[in-house]
Amino acid sequence: MNTRCTKIAAAAVLCLAAAIPQSCRTKTEPEAAGPRIERAAAVSSYSSFGVDLYLEIAAADAGQNVFISPASVGLALAMTWNGSAGRTREAMAATLHFPSTEPGAVNAADSALIAGMNAPMKNVELAVTNSLWGRKGVDFEQTFLERNRRYYGAEVRALDFGDPKSPGVINAWVADKTKDKIRDVVDRIDPSAVLFLINAIYFKGAWSVEFDEKLTTDEIFRGAAGEARVSMMNRSGKFAYLAGDGFQAARLPYGDERMGMYVFLPDEGSSLEEFHAKLSAESWKTWMDGFMQREGRVGLPRFTIEYETKLRGALSELGMGIAFDGAAADFSGILSLAGANAYIHDVIHKTFCEVNEKGTEAAAVTSVEIRVTSVMEPPKRFEMICDRPFFFAIVDSETGLVLFMGSLANPS
Repeated sequence: MNTRCTKIAAAAVLCLAAAIPQSCRTKTEPEAAGPRIERAAAVSSYSSFGVDLYLEIAAADAGQNVFISPASVGLALAMTWNGSAGRTREAMAATLHFPSTEPGAVNAADSALIAGMNAPMKNVELAVTNSLWGRKGVDFEQTFLERNRRYYGAEVRALDFGDPKSPGVINAWVADKTKDKIRDVVDRIDPSAVLFLINAIYFKGAWSVEFDEKLTTDEIFRGAAGEARVSMMNRSGKFAYLAGDGFQAARLPYGDERMGMYVFLPDEGSSLEEFHAKLSAESWKTWMDGFMQREGRVGLPRFTIEYETKLRGALSELGMGIAFDGAAADFSGILSLAGANAYIHDVIHKTFCEVNEKGTEAAAVTSVEIRVTSVMEPPKRFEMICDRPFFFAIVDSETGLVLFMGSLANPS
């Protein structure tokens, strides 16, 4: 079951570090990348996967706050995918919308994507980190470890999973990479667990134009659970704006405007559920191309969200159920143990998001646990006051990558 808090969080982590068995440390020759995948194709894959995943989760958590990081979940699963084979590899690639099933091609595109995300930006901090934590004494496949180190920059560590302090070691890494916005992702380590792959994303961006605190007013937000009083931030000016079918949307840029938050507000008389019915990978691409500069006013509630969910059910519904099947999963590229089979036990996703007059701070952690069996007339001025449930996303406009997406149903 998913657990939610009154706050929203977004960041993702998976980790394996230094003290691995000597047999795993032999350097491998660079693998052929195969047909090249452009960075844009990788972005499209994770954005499409993100829409699928969000809709699956939102349907299960109807009327609740939802906040996920498609980039975090996608990269954590991509690292795991590097150890898959056969039908498991095909199912995961299809679920993630990969344009190829060749690891070399996918990894090269992901490597370029991560490098671009970690590039310096004005008034925006974005950090993507990965790690793998393996059970000490288990010999993992050398190629699998090398791919994750080389393409995903993953730390690779071995831990004594029988030591009660081991979860704390992993959680300390998570807290460090998310600046304490997410402090734990592993409660305990099951005896059958052999590996945790973790991705963490931390984002902090100042609005290109801040909201004036003197214009923040107390307003009523008509949420799914009833009315609540909120602090409504207000700003007027020029925005990238879209008048859609049953909704309106505006983009609020950060820093040098490469990053921006897209806010989608269903029309009066419509609903978030009706918006969800229109949301798809195809419509998302169409909407992103349709924003035009318009004068207007945006009212956005000041809010904080923390969110946690287990993704086994959602990912199974999206087509990769075989990866969770202890009998049928094929992760022979991770390790081979006589009489045992490796499989994904679950994927834990935790996120955080705080929005105020200065900007946005968000973090996400994703942990994959491996166990063994196992020109027309001038447009009218618009007003967009978000005093009812709305959807929002933080998007890298240079690449189109969806870093975070969610919906605010209950702000208090």
